[in-house]
Amino acid sequence: MSKESLPAELIEKLRQTGIRLDRNGRFWHEGGEVTHQGFRKALLRWLDLREDGRPILRLDDKRYAYVDVDDALLLVNSVRWSGDRAFVRTNDDAEEELQYDSLEQAEDNTLYCRVRPSKLLARITTPAYYQLAEHIEDQDDGFVLVAGGQRHVIATR
Repeated sequence: MSKESLPAELIEKLRQTGIRLDRNGRFWHEGGEVTHQGFRKALLRWLDLREDGRPILRLDDKRYAYVDVDDALLLVNSVRWSGDRAFVRTNDDAEEELQYDSLEQAEDNTLYCRVRPSKLLARITTPAYYQLAEHIEDQDDGFVLVAGGQRHVIATR
Protein backbone atom coordinates (compact mmCIF):
# COMPACT_ATOMS: atom_id res chain seq x y z
CA MET A 1 0.00 0.00 0.00
CA SER A 2 1.56 3.30 -1.04
CA LYS A 3 1.55 6.35 1.20
CA GLU A 4 -0.71 8.20 -1.27
CA SER A 5 -3.44 5.60 -0.80
CA LEU A 6 -3.57 5.85 3.01
CA PRO A 7 -6.72 7.50 4.35
CA ALA A 8 -6.16 11.03 5.71
CA GLU A 9 -7.46 9.96 9.15
CA LEU A 10 -4.82 7.23 9.39
CA ILE A 11 -2.04 9.61 8.35
CA GLU A 12 -3.15 12.07 11.06
CA LYS A 13 -3.19 9.28 13.65
CA LEU A 14 0.32 8.18 12.63
CA ARG A 15 1.55 11.77 13.09
CA GLN A 16 0.70 11.66 16.81
CA THR A 17 4.10 10.90 18.33
CA GLY A 18 3.43 11.44 22.01
CA ILE A 19 6.70 13.40 22.15
CA ARG A 20 6.63 16.41 24.46
CA LEU A 21 9.13 19.26 24.70
CA ASP A 22 9.22 20.77 28.20
CA ARG A 23 10.05 24.35 29.26
CA ASN A 24 13.68 23.39 29.87
CA GLY A 25 14.25 22.04 26.35
CA ARG A 26 14.00 18.34 27.31
CA PHE A 27 12.11 15.87 25.16
CA TRP A 28 9.88 13.25 26.78
CA HIS A 29 8.22 10.16 25.35
CA GLU A 30 5.92 7.79 27.26
CA GLY A 31 6.98 9.30 30.60
CA GLY A 32 10.72 8.95 30.00
CA GLU A 33 13.19 11.61 29.02
CA VAL A 34 14.86 11.25 25.63
CA THR A 35 18.52 11.08 26.64
CA HIS A 36 20.27 9.84 23.49
CA GLN A 37 22.26 12.94 22.46
CA GLY A 38 22.21 12.22 18.73
CA PHE A 39 18.45 11.72 18.73
CA ARG A 40 17.91 14.86 20.87
CA LYS A 41 19.98 16.91 18.41
CA ALA A 42 17.99 15.53 15.49
CA LEU A 43 14.70 16.37 17.21
CA LEU A 44 15.91 19.94 17.82
CA ARG A 45 16.90 20.32 14.14
CA TRP A 46 13.52 18.97 13.01
CA LEU A 47 11.47 21.45 15.09
CA ASP A 48 9.26 23.57 12.88
CA LEU A 49 5.74 24.94 12.58
CA ARG A 50 2.96 23.90 10.24
CA GLU A 51 1.33 26.65 8.23
CA ASP A 52 -1.42 26.83 10.89
CA GLY A 53 1.18 27.36 13.65
CA ARG A 54 1.05 23.86 15.14
CA PRO A 55 4.48 22.62 16.31
CA ILE A 56 5.90 19.68 14.38
CA LEU A 57 8.99 17.62 13.78
CA ARG A 58 9.60 18.10 10.04
CA LEU A 59 11.68 15.62 8.07
CA ASP A 60 10.96 17.21 4.67
CA ASP A 61 8.19 19.02 2.80
CA LYS A 62 5.73 16.14 3.08
CA ARG A 63 6.84 14.12 6.11
CA TYR A 64 6.23 15.50 9.59
CA ALA A 65 4.84 14.49 12.97
CA TYR A 66 3.28 16.46 15.82
CA VAL A 67 5.10 17.42 18.99
CA ASP A 68 3.56 18.87 22.17
CA VAL A 69 5.40 21.95 23.44
CA ASP A 70 5.12 23.36 26.98
CA ASP A 71 6.69 26.75 26.19
CA ALA A 72 9.04 27.85 23.41
CA LEU A 73 10.41 25.53 20.74
CA LEU A 74 14.04 26.49 21.36
CA LEU A 75 16.21 28.00 24.08
CA VAL A 76 18.74 30.79 23.65
CA ASN A 77 21.62 29.52 25.78
CA SER A 78 24.13 32.30 25.13
CA VAL A 79 24.65 35.68 23.51
CA ARG A 80 27.87 36.81 21.86
CA TRP A 81 28.47 40.47 21.13
CA SER A 82 30.43 41.63 18.10
CA GLY A 83 30.68 45.37 18.44
CA ASP A 84 27.10 46.48 19.01
CA ARG A 85 25.55 43.43 17.31
CA ALA A 86 24.23 40.49 19.33
CA PHE A 87 24.43 36.89 18.13
CA VAL A 88 22.33 34.23 19.86
CA ARG A 89 23.22 30.55 20.16
CA THR A 90 20.27 28.23 20.56
CA ASN A 91 20.16 24.77 22.09
CA ASP A 92 20.26 23.23 18.60
CA ASP A 93 23.81 24.70 18.30
CA ALA A 94 22.76 27.25 15.66
CA GLU A 95 24.00 30.82 15.85
CA GLU A 96 22.36 33.82 14.23
CA GLU A 97 22.12 37.54 14.76
CA LEU A 98 19.42 38.39 17.27
CA GLN A 99 16.23 39.55 15.60
CA TYR A 100 16.09 42.64 17.80
CA ASP A 101 12.52 43.66 17.03
CA SER A 102 11.25 40.19 17.94
CA LEU A 103 12.14 40.59 21.63
CA GLU A 104 9.18 40.09 23.96
CA GLN A 105 8.89 40.08 27.73
CA ALA A 106 6.34 37.83 29.44
CA GLU A 107 4.46 38.70 32.64
CA ASP A 108 7.01 36.70 34.65
CA ASN A 109 9.81 38.84 33.07
CA THR A 110 11.02 35.98 30.87
CA LEU A 111 12.42 37.20 27.55
CA TYR A 112 11.64 35.56 24.21
CA CYS A 113 12.78 36.18 20.64
CA ARG A 114 12.26 34.69 17.19
CA VAL A 115 14.89 32.51 15.52
CA ARG A 116 15.26 30.64 12.22
CA PRO A 117 14.31 33.75 10.35
CA SER A 118 11.36 34.82 12.52
CA LYS A 119 9.74 31.43 12.42
CA LEU A 120 10.31 29.84 15.84
CA LEU A 121 9.88 31.24 19.32
CA ALA A 122 12.90 30.84 21.60
CA ARG A 123 13.06 31.46 25.36
CA ILE A 124 16.12 33.40 26.47
CA THR A 125 17.70 31.50 29.37
CA THR A 126 19.05 33.24 32.47
CA PRO A 127 22.74 33.16 31.41
CA ALA A 128 21.82 34.59 27.98
CA TYR A 129 19.63 37.23 29.61
CA TYR A 130 22.58 38.48 31.67
CA GLN A 131 24.63 38.78 28.48
CA LEU A 132 21.86 40.96 26.98
CA ALA A 133 21.06 42.89 30.16
CA GLU A 134 24.16 45.10 29.86
CA HIS A 135 22.51 46.63 26.76
CA ILE A 136 18.94 46.93 28.11
CA GLU A 137 17.73 50.32 29.32
CA ASP A 138 14.56 51.67 30.93
CA GLN A 139 12.36 53.69 28.61
CA ASP A 140 9.16 55.38 29.75
CA ASP A 141 6.84 52.44 30.46
CA GLY A 142 9.10 49.61 29.33
CA PHE A 143 12.54 48.57 28.19
CA VAL A 144 14.69 48.85 25.08
CA LEU A 145 17.69 46.93 23.84
CA VAL A 146 20.44 49.16 22.48
CA ALA A 147 22.04 47.21 19.65
CA GLY A 148 22.88 47.52 15.98
CA GLY A 149 23.00 51.30 16.26
CA GLN A 150 19.34 51.50 17.32
CA ARG A 151 17.03 51.32 20.31
CA HIS A 152 14.72 48.30 19.99
CA VAL A 153 11.58 48.32 22.12
CA ILE A 154 11.04 45.09 24.03
CA ALA A 155 7.35 44.25 23.57
CA THR A 156 5.19 42.68 26.26
CA ARG A 157 3.45 39.37 25.57
